[in-house]
Amino acid sequence: MPALDDIKSSWADDADSDSGSLPPPSEVVENGQKIVTDYKYNKDDKKVKVVRTYKISRIVVPKVVARRKSLAKFGDSASDRPGPNPQTTMVSEDVFMQFVTSKEEEQKTENALDSMKNIVKCRTCEGEHWSFHCPYKSSSLTAKPVPPPVPETTTSSKPGKYVPPHIKESQAKAGLGGPMRGRDDTSAIRISNLSEAMTEADLEELVKKFGPHTKMFLSRDKSTGLCKGFAYVHFRSRRDAATAIEVLNGYGYDHLILSVEWSKPQNPQ
Repeated sequence: MPALDDIKSSWADDADSDSGSLPPPSEVVENGQKIVTDYKYNKDDKKVKVVRTYKISRIVVPKVVARRKSLAKFGDSASDRPGPNPQTTMVSEDVFMQFVTSKEEEQKTENALDSMKNIVKCRTCEGEHWSFHCPYKSSSLTAKPVPPPVPETTTSSKPGKYVPPHIKESQAKAGLGGPMRGRDDTSAIRISNLSEAMTEADLEELVKKFGPHTKMFLSRDKSTGLCKGFAYVHFRSRRDAATAIEVLNGYGYDHLILSVEWSKPQNPQ
């Protein structure tokens, strides 16, 4: 009768022993490092041993991250130890982001913002907004008073009254003994539907591109100093005046449509 040691195990017993569960993972902490040993099956369905070494370091994380790490596990991982379980969790490297700002860049940004503050300036209250959106544009109490235009020296009895150039020339020639000539306004135009915030500087900027002019008058309200909505411009050349009428009539300016015509109906030639 053969001895028990000589009896070899059958292939069925070997298959049963091989089909057993994987050994549990183990962790060893030494010299500031954590060594984790795991077992798994590779592509050839063979048991392999995986050893991972981690360096233990202490970092400061946001409270939300720390609170999430302390949450209780549930489901199949309810009995697992703290930390990720390689059997159910795929561990990857942590990515930390640190936003660094330069004081020089912040100073440049602040200087750029400060330089942009004075780009827009209200003509009524001198605030940092467009004149069209000024809350005081229709108020005569808070609006900054605009001085009326200084009239030129004329022979009119009423100071400050607008006198067209052709009348001044006629009066000057009459005073010198010259003959009186008829009224000549062939180069005078009337611009209507102007904004209340219109100023002489704006009117000058609007018409100077058409040619030189001899006189410009912007009608203002005596009590508020605001524009009454129309102005007169006398050009040196009738051709320049005609060009201004052709271009500006129906032109959109300060959210309004301008109406430009001759200062009086022209006599048929």
